[in-house]
Amino acid sequence: MSGVMSVALAGIQKIRSGKVREIFDLGETLLMVATDRISAFDCILPDPIPGKGEILTQLSAFWFQKFHQVPNHFITADFDEFPESLKSYSKSLRGRSMLVRKSIPLPIECVVRGYLAGSGWKEYCGSGTAGGIYLPPGLDQAARLSEPIFTPATKAESGHDQNISWSRCCEILDPEIAAMVRDRSLSIYNDGSLHAANRGIIIADAKFEFGLHRGEVLLIDECLTPDSSRFWPSDTYQVGKSPLSYDKQFVRDYLETLDWDKAPPAPRLPPEIIKKTVEKYQEAFTLLTR
Repeated sequence: MSGVMSVALAGIQKIRSGKVREIFDLGETLLMVATDRISAFDCILPDPIPGKGEILTQLSAFWFQKFHQVPNHFITADFDEFPESLKSYSKSLRGRSMLVRKSIPLPIECVVRGYLAGSGWKEYCGSGTAGGIYLPPGLDQAARLSEPIFTPATKAESGHDQNISWSRCCEILDPEIAAMVRDRSLSIYNDGSLHAANRGIIIADAKFEFGLHRGEVLLIDECLTPDSSRFWPSDTYQVGKSPLSYDKQFVRDYLETLDWDKAPPAPRLPPEIIKKTVEKYQEAFTLLTR
């Protein structure tokens, strides 16, 4: 099974190509297309994960519609509802694209952490903090926090996003907007975590993005996907160990075994790693949307 590494639409302006998504300008709206690219350690890997784009798109569409009380940019992911100008691109777009409202992205990544993992765990080991927030001493890896914490970061076009303090977040954004996106991020995380827990998945942490559309703050980009969140199977979860995952942590763990300096060019992925990653993404999607 082959994957889609890039998408070009003749006569339609591509305005941005991210690590995974291609964004096209349709005038009043935008077309977001999720490729099968996968990135790790801020490098796009040379091998696609077949079907990944469809899973990211359909899972985001599921959450956008489930959390309809939170204003978001989603219009439709149903190709049959797309404009006539896109009908000839069915093979490239069906299943992996959505129409969204235009917005001006806020320059902040909204990260919510409910468990001590990833960069939060590394930071805690060094300073006793996660995202600059002091946590109780003596916590183990993968420990559940007493309550989820909001740890904003600045967006980076290249390299790692940089964690920032709440006060700095309020300086970058209007304080009222900062409080709004914090509260909405925590609300989505809590509601999504409850839904996922009922289906055997722990959402350890998640990243959200927001934008301004005609003065209104909207949830944009993607929502609670294996690319933007850390998903753990609850039946194998143990405090003190690096949990098994449904997300791209599986790929990161494989790359950590290689003699690679985490700078481009990224190494190729073996077929068995690609196959297992496809299975993990598909299983998470099936469990969450059933």
